[in-house]
Amino acid sequence: MILKTQTAWRWGKYLLGVIFLVVLSVLVGAAVFLRASLPQLEGNVRVPGLSAAMSVDRDAAGVPTIKAHDQLDLSYGVGYLHAQDRFFQMDYLRRTGAGELSELFGSAGLELDREHRLYRFRDQAGTLFAHLPPEDQARLQRYAKGVNDGLAALSARPFEYALFGQQPAPWRPEDSLLVIWAMYFQLQGTLPARQIARQWLRQQTTPEQLAWLLPSSSQFDAPLDAAGVVAAAVPQPAVAPVWFGAAGKVVSKSASLDYRSSVGSSNWAIAGLRSAHGAAIVGSDMHLMLGLPNTWYRAVFDYPAKTGKARRIAGVTLPGLPFMVAGSNGQVAWGFTVAYADCFNLVALERESAASRRFKVDGAWQVAASTVETIKVRGAPPVALTVLKTSLGPVREIDGRYYAMHWVAQSAGGVNLGIGNIAEASDIGGALAAASRSGMPAQNIVVGDRAGHIGWTIAGALPDRRAALAGPPDGAAGWGSLLPAADYPRAVDPPGGQLWTANNRQLAGDAYRLIGDGGADIGARAGQIRDDLTALGKTDERAAYQLMLDDRALYMQRWRDQALRVLDGGALAGRPERAEFRRLLLESWSGHASLDSVGYTLARGFLYQLYDVIFNGTNARLKQIDGGGDYELANPRWPALVARLLEDQPGAWLPAGAHSWSAVQLMAIDRTIASLKDQGIALNQAKWGERNTLKIAHPFAASLPLLGRWLAVAPEAVPGDSHMPRVAGPDFGQSQRMVVSPGAEENGIFNMPGGQSAHPLSRFFLAGHASWVRGDMTPFLPGPARYRLAFSP
Repeated sequence: MILKTQTAWRWGKYLLGVIFLVVLSVLVGAAVFLRASLPQLEGNVRVPGLSAAMSVDRDAAGVPTIKAHDQLDLSYGVGYLHAQDRFFQMDYLRRTGAGELSELFGSAGLELDREHRLYRFRDQAGTLFAHLPPEDQARLQRYAKGVNDGLAALSARPFEYALFGQQPAPWRPEDSLLVIWAMYFQLQGTLPARQIARQWLRQQTTPEQLAWLLPSSSQFDAPLDAAGVVAAAVPQPAVAPVWFGAAGKVVSKSASLDYRSSVGSSNWAIAGLRSAHGAAIVGSDMHLMLGLPNTWYRAVFDYPAKTGKARRIAGVTLPGLPFMVAGSNGQVAWGFTVAYADCFNLVALERESAASRRFKVDGAWQVAASTVETIKVRGAPPVALTVLKTSLGPVREIDGRYYAMHWVAQSAGGVNLGIGNIAEASDIGGALAAASRSGMPAQNIVVGDRAGHIGWTIAGALPDRRAALAGPPDGAAGWGSLLPAADYPRAVDPPGGQLWTANNRQLAGDAYRLIGDGGADIGARAGQIRDDLTALGKTDERAAYQLMLDDRALYMQRWRDQALRVLDGGALAGRPERAEFRRLLLESWSGHASLDSVGYTLARGFLYQLYDVIFNGTNARLKQIDGGGDYELANPRWPALVARLLEDQPGAWLPAGAHSWSAVQLMAIDRTIASLKDQGIALNQAKWGERNTLKIAHPFAASLPLLGRWLAVAPEAVPGDSHMPRVAGPDFGQSQRMVVSPGAEENGIFNMPGGQSAHPLSRFFLAGHASWVRGDMTPFLPGPARYRLAFSP
């Protein structure tokens, strides 16, 4: 018996040893494979067709300075670096634009692919590339050559493809156009749902009710051309739509304290007359969904300008494109925010019969083109999607009716390579002109130049609605072509010496009709930025940078005060939880969206629970028509309407189950308390930092239980929130912070989440991330060169 036990123990040891060796071999093999896909940092690369020697110097954070002979060589170098550091990101973007995610992600990507394939941008990309100017074709071809050479130079494919068991597909020149369309989906992708919601509201209301539900301005607007927007007061309709106050059980995106805004970008410029050195100062913090890798790839371009003089352009690029997106070239600096322009129309169609391809469009019958799109799905049979397309766009059935999806992204001129010309400008005039000719999603661009001038306009495609300016003020009027660049609205060298945008209504006057309201923010954040700029007076980059970290809760203060007013003696009688809620609003309020503020958590919970109490019935109806439907999409200014309802207290507009507007507010407070209780959180422990904790990760982190922690940043509480300059959430926020003056880039400031490389074993994977979390004033320009990669013909 003892002998058998010893033998079993001995064999058990052998088995454990074998298992250990197998696991060790797997881990070693995985490490070797991962290291084989790291980019090359040093050495020499021979490139047939290169016009002259080219070098790439990287600093300690991996930020490259590419010194090239001309733009074509530079494009090759940018493509090479993008492929080695960020190829999977590039692939994801082109597949997003084309509607081809299911080929990688399986059925999880099918819903998005159906939505995107409707526009058939893959087919349009090939046609568009063939009609680009020869110099643009050449630049994309050289970029694609650099991408494919950079990918081939890796000793192993990027690790994401090993998980899929696939090989990365080569990059084609037209794929860069798909990246621009991917940004259309990212930046204007909510426009269809917005128009569907607004269309339903138009159909279900009287004109008076519609004007009340969809105001064109608010008291918080902070336009560039006036102190505010003066609009005729909208009278309160005596009767509400029958569906408005109806009960509705719907899980909305704001139904809990964890609601996050996806609106946050800001940019601004200070004229030279107010800067310490006489040149303009430009600030930009483009807000996006945050992940690993970060959207942007930092770089410095060093090559001769068209004039023959040496030019250094520093800033951020987007993997998939060979251009500098935002930055400074020594003569001008520029940055963007989403313009929320009205660039989409839902055009009602009449169909001859259920099976017919004949539709009445603008009063005339036409036969829609029919195409069957085949969507490849990893691990499943392909899915066929029949696309019907009219002259105004593809057909979609919504709530039993047919509509053409008319979007500027499909228009001639909606996509081009004009963004690359902004970096070639030598003053604000040239930069603004290049911006207005750019084929990209409509953005606010602010520009400052070395001489101290500043300017704003729209960069990207706008529909030409001038023929319909007498039409509805909500931008529902149609359009046939794009607005000519010469007719874009502009603001140049304003008397106050400052410009600002923050996804808000940019103009108070009629010129705003040229932009249209595509979901503009309520304006409170823009107003806070405007006032911050004014308070700076004469300033420099370091002082101006602090504006980006402003987390004062000026807007939420209003809702804190509103909650305190309703929590009177009668509301508190016999309700100890409400009494505790009131005490914390008073005693744990710092005036900021700060980490330790309980009062901030409760005040914002009150606001967003008010939204649910009042609009849940409306949202339930909207979601029956379109899964993405939401009243907030139709009216981002909904808090202004809520404030009006609480002020006027119209009985006809009470939601179901409420006998007074005081009861509505107490319902919101009680729901906030209940939401915390359901999560096991005591009221006095509901600190804002505990809820506003970073959750930034690689898309595959959640699907790799053992390795996922290496593909994510450590959870860390961050201050800030919606409706203030420092917009911050767990996975949404300032995708970069940039403050720079052209000609004085050495004084500039820059930081961004994540790092240069998407590779978890790279020394650059999270280089600089901690500085972004802290808000450090790290340099705009790269540090001393640590690594050199040389390219020779």
